[in-house]
Amino acid sequence: MTALTAREAGLVACLACHLVSRPAQPRASMRCPRCRAPLHSRKPRALGRTWAFLIAAFILYIPANVLPVMDSNSLFMSSSDTILSGVRYLWKSGSPVTASIIFFASILEPMLKLVGLTALALSVQHCGLRIPARRGAQIYRMIHVVGRWSMTDLFAAGILAALVQSPTLAEITVGPGALAFGLVVVLTMLASLSFDPRCLYDTERADCG
Repeated sequence: MTALTAREAGLVACLACHLVSRPAQPRASMRCPRCRAPLHSRKPRALGRTWAFLIAAFILYIPANVLPVMDSNSLFMSSSDTILSGVRYLWKSGSPVTASIIFFASILEPMLKLVGLTALALSVQHCGLRIPARRGAQIYRMIHVVGRWSMTDLFAAGILAALVQSPTLAEITVGPGALAFGLVVVLTMLASLSFDPRCLYDTERADCG
């Protein structure tokens, strides 16, 4: 027996205050009875916005990992470090745990998040990839959980710059790769917020574009 969905029951959840109600007004003018925010059974133009943020994030992912995230200058040497070179340095210097955390949080996790959201969007669009609704919802929740680790590398660079900064001995500045990486994190977060996982359960997907 197939469970009745909230949409089929005529219930709508407010995206602002999360109140679930059964609006009596015409669909074009539905508003939340508590906060008066516009009500939508599905996020308007969810897929279009999700794809826009995903494409921009994929483009910026390359400079985020190729350009230096930190430039250091001292009396004896100058160096520019990318995320990957920093991981290699930490691994060789005897900090494999820290290196592994930064590799996962700054290289592997953003790519997994982008690939996961892309797979969910393709599934909703019926583009040759079909993910069961329940499994898709689990993937979406997992993306939110691992997303908390996204800024670990930038936090490490910022803390290191604050600790080592000295006009006479050493100077550490954040490189352009950090800006690209920060934009990737923001764009993937916006893509995740734009995607509506309820579309995975729909048989009629006209409102999810």
